Amino acid sequence: MYLFYTPDIAVTHCLSEEESAHCVRVLRCTRGDEILLTDGRGTTYTARITNPHPKHCEFEILTSESQQPSHPFHLHIAIAPTKNMERLEWMIEKCTEIGVDEITPLLCRFSERKQLRTERLEKIVLSAAKQSLTPYLPRLNPLVPFDDFIRAINPHQSRFIAHCYKEDKRLLRDEIKRGEDVVVLIGPEGDFSEQEVQDALTLGFVPVSLGNSRLRTETAGVVACHTVILMNE
Repeated sequence: MYLFYTPDIAVTHCLSEEESAHCVRVLRCTRGDEILLTDGRGTTYTARITNPHPKHCEFEILTSESQQPSHPFHLHIAIAPTKNMERLEWMIEKCTEIGVDEITPLLCRFSERKQLRTERLEKIVLSAAKQSLTPYLPRLNPLVPFDDFIRAINPHQSRFIAHCYKEDKRLLRDEIKRGEDVVVLIGPEGDFSEQEVQDALTLGFVPVSLGNSRLRTETAGVVACHTVILMNE
């Protein structure tokens, strides 16, 4: 059953215009059909369509169910946006499907993309969450300077920086502690600057490797996300 996103379900029993169009025009749902809804905060609803209008499809709630998150920790990927937006979109889609909880785009010294509009990215997050039938919608933050981010992040969690410089690094998979909140920093195509790496290490970030291969930025984001999830299974 297709999952519809209804963040305002507490105040209105009507799908948004975009969701209404998809429900009525694309899926051809009609009065009396049952649909599955989520508020994006962990609750799913079974509902029945009462007014199949293509701009404001109305429904009545039949049942609701609150679900626990799929994992008992918070996974935060902070990544420098790629110059090619399609690569970043792919990474965000796949990380959402895998189970990321939060994504923050980073503005780094060697970033090739220094501005970022998140409207399309938010739609990709939503689409991927619905595709994977998750009742929790990951948080997508605006672009933030690297220095601001590393100083604002909560120090009471596992913090890692993945970079390509030749120095002692540990495999990310060996550093994951089950159930602990995790943030992983992924640099731009030109990597983090040496100063950025040093600043992160000074603040307690642990330098890690994602494996033997040198990965593209977007691939590294997906690998980091999957590694954390897998090591908590």
